[in-house]
Amino acid sequence: MALVFLVLVALLLGFFIGRGKRGPTTVAALDTKEPQELSRDVVPDETPDWASAADISLAVDASRENAIVRASRIAGPSVVSVSVMQTMVTRRSPFLTRRGDDFFDQFFRDFFPPLAYRERIPTLGSGFIVSEDGFIITNEHVVHNAEEIKVTLPDGRQFDGELISSDATYDLAVIKIDASGLPAASLGDSDEMVVGEWAIAIGNPFGFLLDDPSPSVTAGVVSALRRDVKSMSSGGGIYKDMIQTDAAINPGNSGGPLVNGRGQVIGVNTFIFTQSGGSHGMGFAIPINVAKRVAKEIIEYGAVRGVWIGLSVQDITPFIASRMEIADPKGVIVVRLEDGSPADKAGVRVGDIIRRVQGEAVSNSNEAQRSLFGAGVGDLVTLTIEREGKSTEVRLKLEEVPKKR
Repeated sequence: MALVFLVLVALLLGFFIGRGKRGPTTVAALDTKEPQELSRDVVPDETPDWASAADISLAVDASRENAIVRASRIAGPSVVSVSVMQTMVTRRSPFLTRRGDDFFDQFFRDFFPPLAYRERIPTLGSGFIVSEDGFIITNEHVVHNAEEIKVTLPDGRQFDGELISSDATYDLAVIKIDASGLPAASLGDSDEMVVGEWAIAIGNPFGFLLDDPSPSVTAGVVSALRRDVKSMSSGGGIYKDMIQTDAAINPGNSGGPLVNGRGQVIGVNTFIFTQSGGSHGMGFAIPINVAKRVAKEIIEYGAVRGVWIGLSVQDITPFIASRMEIADPKGVIVVRLEDGSPADKAGVRVGDIIRRVQGEAVSNSNEAQRSLFGAGVGDLVTLTIEREGKSTEVRLKLEEVPKKR
Protein backbone atom coordinates (compact mmCIF):
# COMPACT_ATOMS: atom_id res chain seq x y z
CA MET A 1 0.00 0.00 0.00
CA ALA A 2 2.81 2.37 0.91
CA LEU A 3 4.52 1.48 -2.36
CA VAL A 4 1.47 2.43 -4.40
CA PHE A 5 1.24 5.77 -2.61
CA LEU A 6 4.89 6.59 -3.37
CA VAL A 7 4.41 5.80 -7.05
CA LEU A 8 1.43 8.18 -7.29
CA VAL A 9 3.34 10.97 -5.58
CA ALA A 10 6.25 10.55 -7.99
CA LEU A 11 3.95 10.73 -11.01
CA LEU A 12 2.28 13.92 -9.78
CA LEU A 13 5.62 15.61 -9.07
CA GLY A 14 6.88 14.78 -12.55
CA PHE A 15 3.75 16.20 -14.15
CA PHE A 16 3.97 19.60 -12.40
CA ILE A 17 7.74 19.89 -12.85
CA GLY A 18 7.30 19.33 -16.60
CA ARG A 19 4.67 22.09 -16.85
CA GLY A 20 6.92 24.50 -14.99
CA LYS A 21 9.77 24.00 -17.47
CA ARG A 22 7.54 24.75 -20.50
CA GLY A 23 6.54 28.18 -19.19
CA PRO A 24 3.62 30.25 -20.39
CA THR A 25 2.74 30.51 -24.07
CA THR A 26 3.57 34.04 -25.30
CA VAL A 27 3.36 36.00 -28.55
CA ALA A 28 7.11 35.66 -28.88
CA ALA A 29 6.85 31.96 -28.52
CA LEU A 30 4.28 31.79 -31.29
CA ASP A 31 6.52 33.86 -33.48
CA THR A 32 9.40 31.44 -33.13
CA LYS A 33 7.52 28.64 -34.76
CA GLU A 34 8.97 27.45 -38.03
CA PRO A 35 7.15 29.16 -40.88
CA GLN A 36 5.26 26.98 -43.25
CA GLU A 37 6.41 27.02 -46.86
CA LEU A 38 4.00 29.10 -48.90
CA SER A 39 2.92 28.23 -52.38
CA ARG A 40 4.53 30.01 -55.31
CA ASP A 41 1.05 31.20 -56.26
CA VAL A 42 0.92 33.20 -53.01
CA VAL A 43 4.43 34.65 -53.01
CA PRO A 44 5.80 34.78 -56.55
CA ASP A 45 9.51 34.85 -57.15
CA GLU A 46 9.25 37.92 -59.41
CA THR A 47 7.39 41.22 -59.02
CA PRO A 48 4.19 41.04 -61.10
CA ASP A 49 3.72 43.35 -64.08
CA TRP A 50 0.98 45.35 -62.36
CA ALA A 51 3.34 46.35 -59.57
CA SER A 52 6.06 47.79 -61.81
CA ALA A 53 7.03 51.42 -61.20
CA ALA A 54 6.02 52.49 -64.70
CA ASP A 55 2.58 50.92 -64.43
CA ILE A 56 2.01 52.39 -60.97
CA SER A 57 2.88 55.82 -62.36
CA LEU A 58 0.46 55.33 -65.23
CA ALA A 59 -2.27 54.24 -62.82
CA VAL A 60 -1.75 57.36 -60.69
CA ASP A 61 -1.83 59.59 -63.76
CA ALA A 62 -5.05 57.93 -64.94
CA SER A 63 -6.70 58.50 -61.56
CA ARG A 64 -5.84 62.22 -61.75
CA GLU A 65 -7.46 62.55 -65.16
CA ASN A 66 -10.99 62.98 -63.84
CA ALA A 67 -13.96 64.90 -65.20
CA ILE A 68 -12.97 68.14 -63.46
CA VAL A 69 -9.46 68.08 -64.89
CA ARG A 70 -10.70 67.33 -68.40
CA ALA A 71 -13.44 69.96 -68.26
CA SER A 72 -11.02 72.60 -66.98
CA ARG A 73 -8.55 71.78 -69.74
CA ILE A 74 -11.28 72.09 -72.38
CA ALA A 75 -12.96 75.28 -71.14
CA GLY A 76 -10.03 77.10 -69.52
CA PRO A 77 -8.44 78.59 -72.65
CA SER A 78 -11.65 80.48 -73.49
CA VAL A 79 -11.97 82.20 -70.08
CA VAL A 80 -10.80 85.81 -69.90
CA SER A 81 -10.29 88.47 -67.27
CA VAL A 82 -12.34 91.64 -67.69
CA SER A 83 -10.95 94.80 -66.07
CA VAL A 84 -13.27 97.80 -66.11
CA MET A 85 -12.75 101.43 -65.20
CA GLN A 86 -15.98 103.01 -64.00
CA THR A 87 -16.83 106.52 -62.92
CA MET A 88 -18.89 106.60 -59.77
CA VAL A 89 -20.66 109.73 -58.55
CA THR A 90 -20.74 110.10 -54.79
CA ARG A 91 -22.22 112.90 -52.72
CA ARG A 92 -20.62 114.04 -49.50
CA SER A 93 -19.90 117.21 -47.57
CA PRO A 94 -16.29 118.42 -47.58
CA PHE A 95 -16.76 119.63 -44.01
CA LEU A 96 -17.62 116.31 -42.38
CA THR A 97 -15.18 115.45 -39.61
CA ARG A 98 -13.17 112.30 -39.88
CA ARG A 99 -13.59 111.71 -36.16
CA GLY A 100 -17.31 111.20 -36.63
CA ASP A 101 -18.37 114.06 -34.34
CA ASP A 102 -22.17 113.83 -34.46
CA PHE A 103 -22.79 117.45 -33.44
CA PHE A 104 -20.56 119.06 -36.06
CA ASP A 105 -21.45 116.54 -38.74
CA GLN A 106 -25.14 117.32 -38.33
CA PHE A 107 -24.39 121.05 -38.33
CA PHE A 108 -22.53 120.88 -41.64
CA ARG A 109 -25.21 118.67 -43.18
CA ASP A 110 -27.90 121.22 -42.30
CA PHE A 111 -26.08 124.30 -43.60
CA PHE A 112 -23.73 122.93 -46.26
CA PRO A 113 -25.41 120.41 -48.58
CA PRO A 114 -23.19 117.59 -49.88
CA LEU A 115 -21.31 118.05 -53.12
CA ALA A 116 -21.08 115.57 -55.98
CA TYR A 117 -17.70 113.94 -56.56
CA ARG A 118 -16.75 111.83 -59.56
CA GLU A 119 -14.35 108.99 -58.83
CA ARG A 120 -12.76 106.53 -61.24
CA ILE A 121 -13.00 103.07 -59.71
CA PRO A 122 -11.49 99.88 -61.17
CA THR A 123 -13.59 96.71 -61.01
CA LEU A 124 -12.84 93.12 -61.95
CA GLY A 125 -14.86 90.41 -63.62
CA SER A 126 -14.61 87.46 -65.96
CA GLY A 127 -15.98 86.43 -69.32
CA PHE A 128 -15.68 83.72 -71.93
CA ILE A 129 -15.03 83.75 -75.67
CA VAL A 130 -17.93 82.55 -77.82
CA SER A 131 -16.48 83.12 -81.28
CA GLU A 132 -13.05 82.89 -82.87
CA ASP A 133 -13.26 86.54 -83.95
CA GLY A 134 -13.47 87.90 -80.42
CA PHE A 135 -17.05 88.09 -79.14
CA ILE A 136 -17.18 87.59 -75.37
CA ILE A 137 -20.10 87.05 -72.98
CA THR A 138 -20.03 88.54 -69.49
CA ASN A 139 -22.46 90.05 -66.95
CA GLU A 140 -24.05 93.44 -67.44
CA HIS A 141 -23.12 94.47 -63.91
CA VAL A 142 -19.45 93.79 -64.70
CA VAL A 143 -19.38 96.42 -67.49
CA HIS A 144 -22.08 98.76 -66.16
CA ASN A 145 -21.10 102.41 -66.76
CA ALA A 146 -17.76 101.23 -68.14
CA GLU A 147 -15.51 103.95 -69.53
CA GLU A 148 -12.64 101.61 -70.28
CA ILE A 149 -12.56 97.82 -70.71
CA LYS A 150 -9.42 95.69 -70.78
CA VAL A 151 -9.58 91.98 -71.64
CA THR A 152 -6.73 89.67 -70.67
CA LEU A 153 -6.45 86.21 -72.22
CA PRO A 154 -5.05 83.18 -70.36
CA ASP A 155 -1.86 83.45 -72.45
CA GLY A 156 -1.24 86.97 -71.11
CA ARG A 157 -2.27 88.95 -74.18
CA GLN A 158 -4.31 92.05 -73.39
CA PHE A 159 -6.83 93.82 -75.62
CA ASP A 160 -9.09 96.84 -75.45
CA GLY A 161 -12.68 95.69 -75.14
CA GLU A 162 -15.62 97.27 -76.95
CA LEU A 163 -19.04 97.01 -75.34
CA ILE A 164 -21.41 95.93 -78.12
CA SER A 165 -24.50 96.10 -75.90
CA SER A 166 -25.90 94.92 -72.59
CA ASP A 167 -29.26 94.08 -71.07
CA ALA A 168 -29.93 94.76 -67.39
CA THR A 169 -33.05 92.57 -67.36
CA TYR A 170 -30.97 89.49 -68.10
CA ASP A 171 -27.74 90.87 -66.53
CA LEU A 172 -25.83 89.93 -69.67
CA ALA A 173 -23.48 91.81 -71.97
CA VAL A 174 -21.41 91.16 -75.08
CA ILE A 175 -18.00 92.75 -75.57
CA LYS A 176 -15.67 92.48 -78.56
CA ILE A 177 -11.90 92.42 -78.92
CA ASP A 178 -9.96 92.88 -82.14
CA ALA A 179 -8.46 89.40 -82.52
CA SER A 180 -8.88 86.25 -84.57
CA GLY A 181 -8.27 82.53 -84.18
CA LEU A 182 -9.35 82.61 -80.55
CA PRO A 183 -10.39 79.46 -78.62
CA ALA A 184 -14.19 79.66 -78.41
CA ALA A 185 -15.97 77.89 -75.57
CA SER A 186 -18.18 74.89 -76.26
CA LEU A 187 -21.73 75.89 -75.32
CA GLY A 188 -23.95 73.18 -73.87
CA ASP A 189 -27.72 72.84 -73.42
CA SER A 190 -28.89 74.06 -70.01
CA ASP A 191 -32.28 72.41 -70.55
CA GLU A 192 -30.57 69.03 -70.22
CA MET A 193 -29.00 69.70 -66.82
CA VAL A 194 -29.83 67.47 -63.86
CA VAL A 195 -29.47 68.21 -60.17
CA GLY A 196 -26.35 66.58 -58.78
CA GLU A 197 -24.18 66.68 -61.91
CA TRP A 198 -20.77 68.34 -61.88
CA ALA A 199 -20.71 72.14 -61.90
CA ILE A 200 -17.29 73.73 -62.40
CA ALA A 201 -16.88 77.49 -61.99
CA ILE A 202 -14.00 79.03 -63.92
CA GLY A 203 -12.99 82.67 -63.68
CA ASN A 204 -10.46 85.28 -62.67
CA PRO A 205 -11.37 86.35 -59.14
CA PHE A 206 -8.20 88.44 -58.80
CA GLY A 207 -7.73 89.59 -62.39
CA PHE A 208 -4.63 91.68 -63.00
CA LEU A 209 -3.64 91.46 -59.31
CA LEU A 210 -1.96 88.13 -60.12
CA ASP A 211 1.09 87.72 -62.34
CA ASP A 212 -0.39 84.53 -63.75
CA PRO A 213 -3.38 85.33 -66.01
CA SER A 214 -4.63 81.72 -66.12
CA PRO A 215 -8.13 81.27 -64.62
CA SER A 216 -9.01 79.69 -61.28
CA VAL A 217 -11.17 76.59 -61.00
CA THR A 218 -13.63 75.58 -58.29
CA ALA A 219 -15.90 72.55 -58.40
CA GLY A 220 -19.23 71.50 -56.97
CA VAL A 221 -22.54 70.22 -58.21
CA VAL A 222 -25.75 71.62 -59.63
CA SER A 223 -27.67 72.13 -56.39
CA ALA A 224 -31.00 73.24 -57.86
CA LEU A 225 -32.58 74.46 -61.08
CA ARG A 226 -35.04 77.22 -62.02
CA ARG A 227 -34.47 79.34 -58.93
CA ASP A 228 -36.10 82.78 -58.89
CA VAL A 229 -33.93 85.05 -56.75
CA LYS A 230 -34.55 88.64 -55.70
CA SER A 231 -31.73 90.98 -56.60
CA MET A 232 -29.81 92.41 -53.65
CA SER A 233 -29.01 95.61 -55.56
CA SER A 234 -30.82 98.86 -54.95
CA GLY A 235 -32.67 98.50 -58.26
CA GLY A 236 -34.49 95.42 -57.05
CA GLY A 237 -35.71 93.07 -59.76
CA ILE A 238 -35.70 89.30 -59.92
CA TYR A 239 -33.26 86.86 -61.45
CA LYS A 240 -35.39 84.15 -63.05
CA ASP A 241 -34.67 80.48 -63.74
CA MET A 242 -31.22 80.60 -62.16
CA ILE A 243 -28.91 77.61 -61.67
CA GLN A 244 -27.89 77.13 -58.04
CA THR A 245 -24.50 75.56 -57.33
CA ASP A 246 -22.20 74.98 -54.38
CA ALA A 247 -19.12 75.59 -56.53
CA ALA A 248 -17.35 78.59 -54.99
CA ILE A 249 -18.14 81.75 -56.98
CA ASN A 250 -15.94 84.49 -55.56
CA PRO A 251 -15.96 88.21 -56.34
CA GLY A 252 -14.34 88.59 -59.75
CA ASN A 253 -15.84 85.33 -61.02
CA SER A 254 -18.94 87.18 -62.27
CA GLY A 255 -19.35 86.70 -66.00
CA GLY A 256 -17.23 83.56 -66.14
CA PRO A 257 -18.54 80.18 -67.29
CA LEU A 258 -20.12 77.41 -65.24
CA VAL A 259 -19.26 74.20 -67.09
CA ASN A 260 -20.34 70.58 -66.84
CA GLY A 261 -18.18 67.47 -66.70
CA ARG A 262 -17.80 67.55 -70.49
CA GLY A 263 -16.31 71.03 -70.48
CA GLN A 264 -19.45 72.56 -71.98
CA VAL A 265 -20.67 75.91 -70.69
CA ILE A 266 -24.03 75.49 -68.96
CA GLY A 267 -24.29 78.87 -67.24
CA VAL A 268 -22.87 82.33 -66.63
CA ASN A 269 -21.66 82.79 -63.04
CA THR A 270 -23.49 85.82 -61.69
CA PHE A 271 -23.66 86.23 -57.92
CA ILE A 272 -23.48 84.56 -54.50
CA PHE A 273 -25.38 84.76 -51.25
CA THR A 274 -22.90 85.98 -48.66
CA GLN A 275 -22.50 88.28 -45.69
CA SER A 276 -18.71 88.17 -45.50
CA GLY A 277 -17.97 88.70 -49.19
CA GLY A 278 -16.76 85.12 -49.68
CA SER A 279 -18.52 82.08 -51.04
CA HIS A 280 -20.83 80.18 -48.69
CA GLY A 281 -21.92 77.44 -51.07
CA MET A 282 -24.81 79.44 -52.55
CA GLY A 283 -23.80 80.53 -56.03
CA PHE A 284 -26.11 81.32 -58.93
CA ALA A 285 -25.61 81.25 -62.69
CA ILE A 286 -27.71 82.32 -65.67
CA PRO A 287 -28.62 79.32 -67.87
CA ILE A 288 -26.54 79.24 -71.04
CA ASN A 289 -29.63 78.84 -73.24
CA VAL A 290 -30.79 82.27 -72.07
CA ALA A 291 -27.30 83.70 -72.58
CA LYS A 292 -27.07 82.25 -76.10
CA ARG A 293 -30.33 83.90 -77.15
CA VAL A 294 -29.39 87.26 -75.61
CA ALA A 295 -25.92 87.19 -77.17
CA LYS A 296 -27.37 86.29 -80.57
CA GLU A 297 -29.79 89.23 -80.36
CA ILE A 298 -27.01 91.63 -79.36
CA ILE A 299 -24.60 90.46 -82.05
CA GLU A 300 -27.20 90.45 -84.85
CA TYR A 301 -29.39 93.43 -83.87
CA GLY A 302 -27.24 95.48 -81.51
CA ALA A 303 -29.64 94.96 -78.60
CA VAL A 304 -32.19 92.52 -77.22
CA ARG A 305 -35.44 93.10 -79.08
CA GLY A 306 -38.50 93.36 -76.87
CA VAL A 307 -41.20 90.77 -77.53
CA TRP A 308 -44.84 91.68 -78.09
CA ILE A 309 -47.83 89.50 -77.24
CA GLY A 310 -50.48 92.18 -77.09
CA LEU A 311 -52.57 91.16 -74.10
CA SER A 312 -52.90 92.08 -70.44
CA VAL A 313 -53.91 89.61 -67.74
CA GLN A 314 -55.24 89.72 -64.20
CA ASP A 315 -54.93 87.23 -61.35
CA ILE A 316 -58.19 85.46 -60.54
CA THR A 317 -59.03 86.88 -57.12
CA PRO A 318 -61.79 85.40 -54.93
CA PHE A 319 -63.98 88.37 -55.90
CA ILE A 320 -63.46 87.79 -59.64
CA ALA A 321 -63.98 84.05 -59.24
CA SER A 322 -67.25 84.67 -57.43
CA ARG A 323 -68.58 87.26 -59.89
CA MET A 324 -67.65 85.23 -62.97
CA GLU A 325 -68.53 81.88 -61.40
CA ILE A 326 -65.05 80.45 -61.96
CA ALA A 327 -64.75 77.16 -60.07
CA ASP A 328 -60.95 76.86 -60.32
CA PRO A 329 -59.16 80.14 -59.49
CA LYS A 330 -55.79 78.92 -60.81
CA GLY A 331 -54.72 80.76 -63.93
CA VAL A 332 -55.00 84.31 -65.25
CA ILE A 333 -57.83 86.08 -67.02
CA VAL A 334 -57.37 88.21 -70.15
CA VAL A 335 -58.58 91.75 -69.43
CA ARG A 336 -57.24 93.65 -72.47
CA LEU A 337 -56.33 92.77 -76.04
CA GLU A 338 -54.53 94.94 -78.61
CA ASP A 339 -55.86 94.94 -82.16
CA GLY A 340 -53.57 93.21 -84.63
CA SER A 341 -51.35 91.79 -81.90
CA PRO A 342 -50.03 88.21 -81.91
CA ALA A 343 -52.64 87.28 -79.30
CA ASP A 344 -55.41 88.88 -81.37
CA LYS A 345 -54.27 87.06 -84.52
CA ALA A 346 -54.23 83.74 -82.63
CA GLY A 347 -57.88 84.16 -81.60
CA VAL A 348 -57.49 85.05 -77.92
CA ARG A 349 -60.45 87.00 -76.49
CA VAL A 350 -61.03 89.21 -73.49
CA GLY A 351 -62.42 87.02 -70.69
CA ASP A 352 -60.43 83.93 -71.68
CA ILE A 353 -58.75 82.15 -68.78
CA ILE A 354 -55.16 81.11 -69.48
CA ARG A 355 -54.47 77.87 -67.62
CA ARG A 356 -51.16 76.85 -69.18
CA VAL A 357 -48.27 78.53 -70.99
CA GLN A 358 -45.96 76.32 -73.02
CA GLY A 359 -47.53 73.30 -71.33
CA GLU A 360 -46.78 74.55 -67.81
CA ALA A 361 -49.65 75.21 -65.41
CA VAL A 362 -49.80 78.82 -64.22
CA SER A 363 -51.53 79.95 -61.04
CA ASN A 364 -50.97 83.70 -61.35
CA SER A 365 -49.52 86.41 -63.56
CA ASN A 366 -46.00 86.00 -62.12
CA GLU A 367 -45.93 82.35 -63.16
CA ALA A 368 -47.31 83.22 -66.59
CA GLN A 369 -44.57 85.80 -67.07
CA ARG A 370 -41.93 83.36 -65.87
CA SER A 371 -43.07 80.77 -68.42
CA LEU A 372 -42.20 83.24 -71.18
CA PHE A 373 -38.83 84.22 -69.71
CA GLY A 374 -36.12 83.88 -72.31
CA ALA A 375 -38.54 83.71 -75.24
CA GLY A 376 -37.56 85.79 -78.25
CA VAL A 377 -38.99 87.37 -81.36
CA GLY A 378 -40.23 84.69 -83.74
CA ASP A 379 -40.74 82.03 -81.07
CA LEU A 380 -44.01 80.10 -81.04
CA VAL A 381 -45.94 80.11 -77.76
CA THR A 382 -48.76 77.69 -76.91
CA LEU A 383 -51.52 78.88 -74.57
CA THR A 384 -54.09 76.57 -73.02
CA ILE A 385 -57.19 78.68 -72.50
CA GLU A 386 -60.62 78.07 -71.04
CA ARG A 387 -63.60 79.75 -72.68
CA GLU A 388 -67.20 79.18 -71.62
CA GLY A 389 -66.21 76.07 -69.72
CA LYS A 390 -64.32 74.49 -72.63
CA SER A 391 -60.55 74.08 -72.88
CA THR A 392 -58.63 74.71 -76.08
CA GLU A 393 -55.10 75.48 -77.25
CA VAL A 394 -53.96 78.46 -79.31
CA ARG A 395 -50.54 79.10 -80.79
CA LEU A 396 -49.15 82.56 -81.34
CA LYS A 397 -45.91 83.85 -82.80
CA LEU A 398 -44.06 86.46 -80.76
CA GLU A 399 -43.33 89.70 -82.58
CA GLU A 400 -41.02 92.62 -81.92
CA VAL A 401 -42.50 95.47 -79.93
CA PRO A 402 -43.80 98.02 -82.47
CA LYS A 403 -41.78 101.21 -82.62
CA LYS A 404 -44.93 103.30 -82.39
CA ARG A 405 -47.73 102.00 -80.23
